[in-house]
Amino acid sequence: MKKFLLAFLTAISVLSTQAQLVDTVLIPSKAMQKSFKCVVIRPQSPEGKNTPVPVVYLLHGYSGDYSNWIKKVPELAVYAKLFNLIIVCPDGGYSSWYFDSPVDPSMRYETYISEEVPDYIDSHYPTIPDRKGRAISGLSMGGHGGLFLGFRNADRYGACGSMSGGVDLSYSRNKYDVMARLGDTIKYADNWKKYSVIHMVENIPTDSIKIIIDCGTEDFFYRNNRALHEKMVKLKIPHDYIERPGAHNWQYWGNAVKYQLLFFRNYFDGK
Repeated sequence: MKKFLLAFLTAISVLSTQAQLVDTVLIPSKAMQKSFKCVVIRPQSPEGKNTPVPVVYLLHGYSGDYSNWIKKVPELAVYAKLFNLIIVCPDGGYSSWYFDSPVDPSMRYETYISEEVPDYIDSHYPTIPDRKGRAISGLSMGGHGGLFLGFRNADRYGACGSMSGGVDLSYSRNKYDVMARLGDTIKYADNWKKYSVIHMVENIPTDSIKIIIDCGTEDFFYRNNRALHEKMVKLKIPHDYIERPGAHNWQYWGNAVKYQLLFFRNYFDGK
């Protein structure tokens, strides 16, 4: 009984320590003239030291918000310590798809996530303010966002990833507000190609960014992710690709994120 009580108190102490390392901050956007909440999960530094560490930006999915990741996967506090990195979970809006929308000037989430948020984080936390110290990934809508922003902002991010990403926007043209962000598929047909990851890979440098893609075989986005992988193989674009049994849910993402963070840690270490 005494051993059990000691183990229980130790666990509570660890969780309390971790809780102190999870911040919720308000990050302003000049591009959109408003501020958004953001979760920042950071490893505990030795007392008196503020050693710079790399940052992984972790994006939420459609209809989600900044708090999704830490609420659904509280183990992120453990992973931040284990991999010695800062995990930043910004707010990407209900259905932004992480674009600067070409048809709605009020939606400028590419500028916000790839410029304004990193600038804030670099000025408030001990980071490595360079692409070699930044990676970005996410789930579902955020999976598309992770690759989209990584490809388009390779000067900011040295690695990018996706978990269950909606990588072919034509699949979602009548769902998830994609048409509201890109315009209709006839008048604005070029947008659907320009902003969709599965087409973007035709024009990215093949060696400029490290890439990891992960999707469950029972996921409704699985065929699109498999097609993206096969296309990247044909184009000789180096990347890690993972598929395993699993659906479009938090059970899958809570497991997948561990592999993504390890991949990014290896990138930061030059492996």
